[in-house]
Amino acid sequence: MESDKLLSVSEARERLLSGVEVLESETVNSESALGRVLAEDILAPHDIPPFASSSMDGYALQAADIAAASALSGVVLPVTADIPAGPGIPQVLSKGAAARIMTGAPLPVGADTVVPIEMTDDSGRRGDIHAPQNVSVLSPVERGDYVRLAGQDMRRGEQVLTGGDYLRPQEIGVLAAAGRRRVLVVRQPRVAILSTGDELVDVGATLGPGQVRDANSFMLASLVGRYGGLPTVLGIARDRNEDVEKMLDRALDSGTDWLLSSGGVSVGAFDCVKSVVERHGEVSFWRVNMRPGKPVAFGHYKGTPFLGVPGNPVSAMASFEVFARPALQKLCGRRNLDKPSVEVTVRDEFTSDGRESYLRVVVLREEEGYVAHSVGSQDSGILTSLVRANALLIVPAGETHVAAGRQLTAWMLDWVQD
Repeated sequence: MESDKLLSVSEARERLLSGVEVLESETVNSESALGRVLAEDILAPHDIPPFASSSMDGYALQAADIAAASALSGVVLPVTADIPAGPGIPQVLSKGAAARIMTGAPLPVGADTVVPIEMTDDSGRRGDIHAPQNVSVLSPVERGDYVRLAGQDMRRGEQVLTGGDYLRPQEIGVLAAAGRRRVLVVRQPRVAILSTGDELVDVGATLGPGQVRDANSFMLASLVGRYGGLPTVLGIARDRNEDVEKMLDRALDSGTDWLLSSGGVSVGAFDCVKSVVERHGEVSFWRVNMRPGKPVAFGHYKGTPFLGVPGNPVSAMASFEVFARPALQKLCGRRNLDKPSVEVTVRDEFTSDGRESYLRVVVLREEEGYVAHSVGSQDSGILTSLVRANALLIVPAGETHVAAGRQLTAWMLDWVQD
C-alpha cells in the first residue's frame, strides 16, 4: 500500500502541507488580534502624526535666529508662548522670539526648529510651572531639528499594513494609530485532541497497576494554543474501535477543523486509531523516517484532516513540531512556516540509528558562537528531558554518529537567554 511507504521527513511534511488551506477570515477587536494574521490591507486614514510637533522638551523658534549661538555667547530670545502637549488654540511665533514647548506639543506657526532645554540656560529650571521671560540658547541647531513633521510616520492613504502580515505588538500599535478598533483576521483553527490507550487515566486520578496519567493531552493542547489554534481536549479513548469512533464523531459534531490524536497509530494489536481512520476516510502516510516519531499518521476522517502522533511524550512533541506546527500556522495564514533555528557546534558525542533525528539539547551562546549540549538520555519516554532542553538538534538521515565539534542545525524551542 502507498500509505505503508516509509517517507522521508521532507516528503511527509510536503504531502501534509499540500492539503492545508488558509481558513476564512473573521472580524475581531484590534486589542485581541495579537498573534493573528491580517486578512485585509490597512490604509492610513490621515497623516500620522496629524500635525508638526516637538520631539523634545525645549524651545520652538526659527533656526536662523540662533545661528550665532555658542556656549560662550548665547543668543537671548524673548519667550512669548508656553505650549503644553494636548489640545489648545494654535500658537503663532514671531521672528526673533521663542516658545517653551513640551514633547508632543504642536509646533507654533512660524517656528521651524526646536532647541532641547539642555542646550539653553533654562536646563536647571526643568519642570518649573512658569516659563521664563527670556531664554539664552547656547548652541546653534539645524533647521528642522527635533521636529516631527505631520505625516512623518504615515501619510494619508498610505498602505501601512498588508493582508497576510503577522500581527505583533508593533502592528497592533499601528492599527490603534490608524483608528482601527476592529480588524479582519484569519480565523483560528479549532483542533480536537484525543489520547488513546487502556493504560491512561485522567490527570487527577489515583494510579492503579499498569496505569499512567495522560500528559499528552495537556502538552498537545498547550502546543496548539502556542501556535495559534483553539484546542479542545476530547479525553481518553480506550483501545476499542467503537470508543475511538465515538470520540472522533463528537469532535466533528462540534465543528472541528483538525483532529489530533496521540497513540494508537503503531503496529500493536491494540493500536486501533489508524484502522478507524482508514475505515471512514483515508491514511495518506503513517511511517516516517524520523527519530523519535516513526509512526506518524496523516489522513482524513470523514473529510476532516487527521494527524496521529506516537504515544510516547517526546515522540508526540517532536512529531507535533515537525508536522502539526507548520500545518496549524498555514491554516492561520502564516507565510513563513520555518522553525527558528541556529547553527551550533556540538559539544557532546551523539549516536543515532540512521533516521533523521531530533535530539534534545541545550543551546548556549559562548564566545565562539552557539553551542549545543546534550540533556542526557534521548529515550522517547523521558518527558523531563524536554524540560531541560531548549532546542532540538537535527541529525540528517543516514548518519549514525555525531562527533563533538560537528556543526549542525538546531531548532529552537525557546530562545537562548543572555
